[in-house]
Amino acid sequence: MSRLPEPLQFLLHKHRELIRFALVGGTTFLIDNGIWYALKLTVLTDKVVTAKVIGVLVAVIASYVLSREWSFHTRGGRERHHEAALFFLVSGLGVGINILPLWLSRHLFGLQAPFVAVMTEEIADFVSGSIIGMLLATGFKFWAMRRWVFPDAGARPDRRVHPISVDSPRVPSRNSGLPVSGADPVDRAEAS
Repeated sequence: MSRLPEPLQFLLHKHRELIRFALVGGTTFLIDNGIWYALKLTVLTDKVVTAKVIGVLVAVIASYVLSREWSFHTRGGRERHHEAALFFLVSGLGVGINILPLWLSRHLFGLQAPFVAVMTEEIADFVSGSIIGMLLATGFKFWAMRRWVFPDAGARPDRRVHPISVDSPRVPSRNSGLPVSGADPVDRAEAS
């Protein structure tokens, strides 16, 4: 079994929360934009900003579950209801940050039909709503989640199953059939 080089292992371990946060962000990006475009191209054609808000809100709910249970699964320090309230407050601010560039594009700069071509409008919507807004909101949310929502590292036990290393001595237990550290108690009794 090949292993990653030590410097890469170190970087992945050191930045695991950021990497997981980015993967959750990628997932919620797809949720957000899937809903946004589905609404924008069907029932909310005249209410593009409203469609974006709905997409972001659904993505925020998914983000809470994924962040709590995966990205920041060992962090905590707050009661769950307090943590959830702070998460949704920070996410609400993130929604505002995410929506601001799209609102500016549409209402301040006038990048919408009939003032510009439909293709220009679509590109401006995507760049302002899905790239600029998302990047600004993501940076803010990662900082705020670690600072206020999940402030204490190591507050919850790591529930993940750790793979057994080939280098570690493991002897199968006669009772469960599962690997355990050290010798079996029966073996120790027989050896004495």
